[in-house]
Amino acid sequence: MFYGLNKFVKNILPKRLFYRALLIVAVPVIALQVIITIVFFDSLWIKTNKGMTKALVNEINTFMEVYNDEIYDKNEITNLFSVYQNLNIEYVEDSSFIYEYEERWFSPIDRTLRRELKSKFGTGKFWFNSTNYKELIDIRIKYQLGYFKFLIPKDRVTSSSARIFALWITVPALIMIFISLIFLKNQTRPITNLAKAAEKFGKGEEIEEFKPSGAAEIRQAGYEFDKMRKRIVRHLNQRSEMLSGISHDLRTPLTRMKLQIAFIKDKEIEEKLAEDINEMEKMLNEYLQFTSSSFKEKDEKFNLSELISKIVKKYENHNISTNLMANIFLNGRKNLIQRSVNNLLENAIKYADKINIELSKNNNNLFIKIEDNGPGIPENEYENVFKPFYKIDKGRADAKSSVGLGLSIASDIIRSHGGNIKLEKSSLNGLSVKIFLPV
Repeated sequence: MFYGLNKFVKNILPKRLFYRALLIVAVPVIALQVIITIVFFDSLWIKTNKGMTKALVNEINTFMEVYNDEIYDKNEITNLFSVYQNLNIEYVEDSSFIYEYEERWFSPIDRTLRRELKSKFGTGKFWFNSTNYKELIDIRIKYQLGYFKFLIPKDRVTSSSARIFALWITVPALIMIFISLIFLKNQTRPITNLAKAAEKFGKGEEIEEFKPSGAAEIRQAGYEFDKMRKRIVRHLNQRSEMLSGISHDLRTPLTRMKLQIAFIKDKEIEEKLAEDINEMEKMLNEYLQFTSSSFKEKDEKFNLSELISKIVKKYENHNISTNLMANIFLNGRKNLIQRSVNNLLENAIKYADKINIELSKNNNNLFIKIEDNGPGIPENEYENVFKPFYKIDKGRADAKSSVGLGLSIASDIIRSHGGNIKLEKSSLNGLSVKIFLPV
């Protein structure tokens, strides 16, 4: 029970820190306002209005009783009540007047006035209206062949402090919430900036000098992130430079080995050694090309639909069909994305004779799917083929032409852009490569 309630509360609560902090500030203020308003209207405003209305109805009833007494002069009684009780009184002879009125149940004034008049004069013997005049209430009481018309100021039955109270309780609360909005925005902005910087760094994008700001804890988290980012970048650069240096240095002995092979008289040994040297050279070239492009290229916005179309057109292969959504733009490293798609397409062309490429997009992600009708990959090898230099069948003839870096490089490129790559069985009974990239 408590788990379900806890889950329900988590689902209805806002997910962002700004709105959660705003709730922490706004909910107590609003709750306090509601409580104070209820207490005020119940104990002060409604009871005060009820007492004032009751006093007014008693005055009207007193006038009716005195007016009905024959020992007093009618005009003198009317003048006395008009002057000293602030009652504008007029007798109207109209026996056909209908004592029916529009009942405004939502109005506390009308509700209280109706209750008090009914208790004093009974049903069907009075009529009133509080909306015909801006500052007056029109009350009519049945008397003989007509009725008495009383025009009474509204401040006789309602307290003017209610509006002032509502103003004083509402305006400061709104000002407090507005000030809270400004402070909360300033406090959550550094967290948002830190999250954006971490997201860009996770995608491999270049981050300009990051300046932490905000509260001490947020500032400390920002400084620690910046230190970590610089350490990781320094480590990656050192590793890439070291491996690039090693790769360059290895080219010299490989070149000497190529020259020495020419002096070997045994042709079989010469061919085997040449194969091994060519494979090593291809491996070095693949790695050098990948490292040089991944760390020098800058992000740019480009048309992915046009890029894939150019890649497909380059192969001039009628077995490749496309279904590309037009004008899909991506912010990333264009040459790396091109290299990734090239690697995947070359693998498909190598093993299949029917290939289909699809490109689509929704609100948050874009999807690239490359399907073929080749032999596919065993399901238990889906994760292994993304490992560098891994080959499923090292004895196959075409294994000599591959160094096992194609899928690994493609996977690294996609993940460096914050995306993901997944292998499945295709609808063509071959391999399906699905790429997810954030917009």
